Amino acid sequence: MLRLHRNFASRVIVQADTQATGNEPADEPIGYVYVLGTLTPRGTRTYVGWTFDPSRRLGQHNGGTGAKSTRGHQWSLLYIEKLATRVDAMSREWHLKRDHRFRSQLARNLQDA
Repeated sequence: MLRLHRNFASRVIVQADTQATGNEPADEPIGYVYVLGTLTPRGTRTYVGWTFDPSRRLGQHNGGTGAKSTRGHQWSLLYIEKLATRVDAMSREWHLKRDHRFRSQLARNLQDA
């Protein structure tokens, strides 16, 4: 079943209905959204991202091959959330990047540890 939506520019967007029918592929990827933290001389920094493999991604960040803003620091995992799909993980990442209160609380927990 297809649903029609209107976006802000009044264009029609066609989107496949995502209700379960029993015919979904069994190998649907699971996405993760995560928050990393590090202590610097100027204070605590946090980084929000999404991935299919959290342990591999943390290794990339700590090895200097992750995102450019994470290079040169040792990061620890402060928060991780498992989501059903890549789209869900990317959407949650977008929201967490804007949730400064939540990230500040995680940073305080890192400082206290």
